[in-house]
This record gives sequence, C-alpha cells and structure tokens, in this order.
Amino acid sequence: MEALALEKKAQRNAELRERLMQLKKERNAIILAHFYQRPEIQEVADFIGDSFGLAQKAKTTDADVILFCGVHFMGESAKILNPNKTVIIPDERAGCPMADMVNVAGLRKLKAQHPNAKVVAYINTTADVKAETYICCTSSNAKQVIESIDSDEIIWVPDKNLGHYVSQFTDKKMIIWEGYCNTHDQLSVEDIMNMKREHPNALVVVHPECRPEVVQLADYVGSTTGILKYCRESSHKEFIIGTEDGTRYMLEKESPDKTFHFASKYLVCPNMKVNNLKKCVEALETMKPEIYVPKDVADAARDSLERMLAVAPA
Repeated sequence: MEALALEKKAQRNAELRERLMQLKKERNAIILAHFYQRPEIQEVADFIGDSFGLAQKAKTTDADVILFCGVHFMGESAKILNPNKTVIIPDERAGCPMADMVNVAGLRKLKAQHPNAKVVAYINTTADVKAETYICCTSSNAKQVIESIDSDEIIWVPDKNLGHYVSQFTDKKMIIWEGYCNTHDQLSVEDIMNMKREHPNALVVVHPECRPEVVQLADYVGSTTGILKYCRESSHKEFIIGTEDGTRYMLEKESPDKTFHFASKYLVCPNMKVNNLKKCVEALETMKPEIYVPKDVADAARDSLERMLAVAPA
C-alpha cells in the first residue's frame, strides 16, 4: 500500500511539474525559490538562493511574472525592486514571525531616541519597516553593510542573534532590537553537544540567526549560501548542520560524498513549508495571490534595498 501511494504521489508530482512548465512559458514567468523550500519546489525552480541571491536575481530578471517561493517579505522585496512586474506567491499565509516582531511605530520611537543613528534592517522585515530604514542587509553581507555606513551608531532590527554576531566585528555602537527567528533560536547548546558526542569527527556549521552560545560552538558560521560553500569546498566529510532543514536538498546535491547530520529535528520553518507544487500551479493559473506594495512605501523601501545590493558579501 505504501509503495502504491508513493507511486501515485510521484505520478501526480510529474503531472504538476509538466503543467507548471507549460504555465511558466505561457506567462513568461520565472520561479525563484529559497533554500528552505520543499525539495519538490527546489527541483523546478529557475533559481535557488538565500535572501541576498534572490534579491539580486529578482532585480535582474527579464521575466514578466515572478513566482516567488519563499515567505511574504521576500515577495515584497521582489515587487519593490520590480514595480512594473507581477509578483505572486504560492500561499499568502507564508509569513515570517521574525519580520512581524518589529513595527513602524516602535522603530520610529527608537529613531527619535537615537537621532544620530542609522537604521540597518535585516531583509527579514516588512516593506513598511524597510521604508523607515537607511539600508537593508542579509546574513551574507551584514558585516560589510555595517562597515559601509558613515555613522558610529547603528539601530539594528529585528534579529538580536544576528545583531549580536555582527556586533563582534565592528567598533560601532549597535542598538539591537529584541527579535529572533523562531526556527534558529530553538537550537540549543545541548542539541549541539549531543550531536558532537554522537558524531565526534563532524564539523559544526551554524547560521548566525542561532543563539550566541550556540554560535560559539561552531567551526563555521555563515549564511545559507556560506554554509553550502563551506561544506562543498571543505576536505572534511562529515558535518553537523545548524540551520533550516530545507538546506538538506542542496547540501546532498552539491556534496553527495559527504554526510550531514542536522543538529535538531525541529529546525523546520513551517511558514516556508506551506508552499507546494500544487499551489505553485494554482498561483500561475490564477495569477494570485499577488503581492502589492503602496507606491510611497515601495519608493522609500527601494532605496534601502538598492543600497544593500551595492554592498556585496565578502
């Protein structure tokens, strides 16, 4: 029975992929997918990347339609960078709890308290927060962004863990918002130590959205793209992975001769996983849900995103 069910699922996915490719051609669409998406979506994407790479690709595409397989703030960023293109997402419920932890009213209050500070917003923020920001960053280029700013005082929103990590590489005063990633923040020292006991020869690689005490235990700390590159280029054959489970697909694809142990079974972002192949097909059929950003918000937010894109990762 299980084999039959798997066979039916495979057949259904094949049909959905065929229909998706047909619709993509008809709509002159591009499919962008984050590394945390389901494997079935990464398999059909035209481009897979982290937030920085996806923002770059969204800015340069000549497609008429962008199907953004990620979470809502990513679709907003694509729309801000492409105001004349249609941007759709598979499921409008794909939000980001971290992005919701900072709001315009709170940020304006903090800006009033620190009038000489410039605001750096992690790209994991809503469009209206980006509009209140001097420059955005991703985990790929956060350190470079901080050093690019002609101010000795930085307001950092919203991820306190990434903010703490970045603060170790600058002499600038950083006023750090108390937000966090629900997924990465779950990873504990105990999780890492248990895995190290089970796999003593494995190197530990983690995302800087993890807690500071977890980051301290890592052999390498970096963005998703950085983690993939490190594991791909390392002569080591075994790794303990401290980031979202979706990266497993690309890790195993790029390094099939290596072994990856995820540090916790709970490193799964439920918001990223609401998207699936069926919803991708439905989105291109109906051209919904479509992303809208008010022009005044988009114009202000675009400046912060453009500044970010001008600062390449190290």
